[in-house]
Amino acid sequence: MISDVVIVGAGIVGAACARALAMAGERVTVLERGAAASGTSAKGEGNLLVSDKGPGAELDLAVYASSLWPGLVAELADELGPGFPALEYERKGGLVVATTDAGAEPLLAFAATQRMAGVDARAVSVADALALEPWLNPAITAAVHYPDDAQVQPVIATEALLASARRHGAIVRTGVTVTGATRDADGRVSGVTTDAGDVAGGAVLIAAGPWSGEVASAMGVRLPVKPRRGMVLVTTRMPHRVFHKVYDGDYFGATQSSDAALQTSSVVESTAAGTVLLGSSREQVGFDERLRVDVIREVAGKALRLFPFLAGASIMRTYGGFRPFMPDHLPVIGEDHRVPGLWHASGHEGAGIGLSLATAELLVAGLLGTPAPLDAAPFGLERASLAPHLLPETEEAA
Repeated sequence: MISDVVIVGAGIVGAACARALAMAGERVTVLERGAAASGTSAKGEGNLLVSDKGPGAELDLAVYASSLWPGLVAELADELGPGFPALEYERKGGLVVATTDAGAEPLLAFAATQRMAGVDARAVSVADALALEPWLNPAITAAVHYPDDAQVQPVIATEALLASARRHGAIVRTGVTVTGATRDADGRVSGVTTDAGDVAGGAVLIAAGPWSGEVASAMGVRLPVKPRRGMVLVTTRMPHRVFHKVYDGDYFGATQSSDAALQTSSVVESTAAGTVLLGSSREQVGFDERLRVDVIREVAGKALRLFPFLAGASIMRTYGGFRPFMPDHLPVIGEDHRVPGLWHASGHEGAGIGLSLATAELLVAGLLGTPAPLDAAPFGLERASLAPHLLPETEEAA
């Protein structure tokens, strides 16, 4: 069978695209070299955030995506029934704080720019912040409440999207490694080669997260996606003492930095299971998976600045994952202008869970030529900010 679209990658972005395309009547095949949701989607906190993005295209995409999640959760519950695990969707809200006098003014100024862009960003007093989070360090100097921030269990959400895609006719094949692309006489991509044989398709979508650059290279094109590693600490279960996603205002700076060196910031939130997640770190170390004690120590120490009671908590486990980093901090969503028939949905870094649904809508609109919910141009591979990074590495270095 020839698919209309072959999707490389069964993380949450690939899963969302598969479901949206299948529901639009397209014949879809998803290929994944490992297990579904086994890469970046399994190594994050499930954040659906608007609080960590400044005014611009990504914030617009995040606000739109935020509006899609409640409807999707309800749709999947109806479609898959009570036998399928709940997605643990919770619109818990976010609380961003400053822990120093110097950090207070930039935090409040940043929130003001977000309000001008339509985000519900409420500056609150320290007393009001402590009412929202009674166990928070009372020494904070400023706080902003974001009611629209939410959380979902990312692996369950990915599996639910794939289950729904299958119900609409999609084929999902795991344990299949894509090794290249096939092309027709005109040079248009007409499918992929794999270690299990060729798979024909009218279009190919690379949605392989931080491995998208490797997949693109195997297909003969350069995509400047790099892995950016992050680590998360997980406590044992405890009484519920953290009620929002709470983080230090320097988290935004870390997400937008291009520095390859280690950066950490304080991020603390509870899960439905009763554990507490402590983050976060960012560093470019390739695909090095080794556990680093210095990173764990720094993340834990910064978490105590927000919630001193965590000094008595026990860490149950620590895990690391790779985020798909783009040099201009915007995902690539759309057709490759260099190779007809090749499409991309990658480079979301730590925002892929939240942006997945909106990304899928932009992809469907582009592939089918239907109206898009937002302007897709800022996410196009041909954007000016990416031009230097699409050159061969020798030319870029020169």
